[in-house]
Amino acid sequence: MDRRHDLDTLRVGAFALLILYHVGMVYVVDWGFHIKSPTLLAWVEWPMVLVNRWRMSLLFLLSGIALGLVLARKSPVRLIGNRSWRLLLPLAFGIVAIVPVQAYCEARMLGTVEPGFTVFLLRYLQLRPWPAGTFTGAEYGFTWNHLWYLAYLWVYTVLVLLALPVLRAIGGARFADWLTTRGRCLLWTVPALWLLFALLVLAPRYPSTHAVVGDWFNHAKYLPVFAFGVLIARRDPLWIALDTHRWRLFGLALLGATVYVMLRVLGRLLDTGALSPAGLDAWMPLYAWKFVSVGAHALYAWTALLALLAWGARLLNRPWPGLRYASEAVYPWYILHQSLIVLAAYWLIPLQLGPLWEPLLVLLITVAGCLLLHELLIRRVRWLRPLFGLAARHPPRTSLRDAAPSPG
Repeated sequence: MDRRHDLDTLRVGAFALLILYHVGMVYVVDWGFHIKSPTLLAWVEWPMVLVNRWRMSLLFLLSGIALGLVLARKSPVRLIGNRSWRLLLPLAFGIVAIVPVQAYCEARMLGTVEPGFTVFLLRYLQLRPWPAGTFTGAEYGFTWNHLWYLAYLWVYTVLVLLALPVLRAIGGARFADWLTTRGRCLLWTVPALWLLFALLVLAPRYPSTHAVVGDWFNHAKYLPVFAFGVLIARRDPLWIALDTHRWRLFGLALLGATVYVMLRVLGRLLDTGALSPAGLDAWMPLYAWKFVSVGAHALYAWTALLALLAWGARLLNRPWPGLRYASEAVYPWYILHQSLIVLAAYWLIPLQLGPLWEPLLVLLITVAGCLLLHELLIRRVRWLRPLFGLAARHPPRTSLRDAAPSPG
């Protein structure tokens, strides 16, 4: 199979969106984050809500597809070893070398530690529990913050690869072929219904923790999406069906998003009594309101993923200058970006630059920091490359300008 430039481009776009999203977390109202600016922007919530419903699912979906594409070339055992090296080493390195600055900035803003990063780091590297509330994850002795994705991706990769021999032995390949041809309607509907169940039943009982153990709602949301990606990676009939129904998928995603946002806005107005002194109960019973809202959420989240795959395959499956470079840069930038965001905000918040310049400078410092560290250091120092998820080959001499992918 030829290289899927659409998947590479979607992956680059998803991680670029992640940077914008995490900058927004500094300024969005009522959403917890490791550092919050007193300059809060109410309007930021609405685009973030729309993106939030599928952004991490898209990353797990693309990771599943990437795994499915290499399954024909490598054995499950070899893949487990390869993926463990590529995921767990950067995770461990990130915990001890990249994330501590986030914990320090958070603790300083909370007033739970004294000034002095060196002293804080020496204490942090002992990996002993801190008093609860010192920083996010302090009670465990360390934190992985945004790097939770690597831990979850490793767990899901191992589970899927260990399950493959069993599934093949009981006819799983034939069932997968049927599912992606005659049973396609199940792939369009069952995941959305499963997400509806997870939102209604699991989310209230198991709030998101990103701690792996006991995080059942997130596992119910992300593991099936990852497995779906593995399933569809090399099944051309399903990709043809996605292309055929791309407008329908876009329409369903737009419908789900519209209903979900309208109910969210209307619910706030009713709660404040702006439209009716009686509040929500004057319009419909609370359980019905919640079911419709969660149903729209599930419809939007699932069809948005399918629409992104469909339209990506239609519009993005061609190389563009810098794609190869950007594809390599994604992993180091992902590891670096949130620490740079938190550090930049920590520096800039006391300056009181206002609602335009402060977030803009946080974004610019983050992008510049990622670019400089990746280009001048990470990709050129051989022993650093594996610590940021890159292959430990000879450091490249090409620059961003020289890194355009070859045709085909």
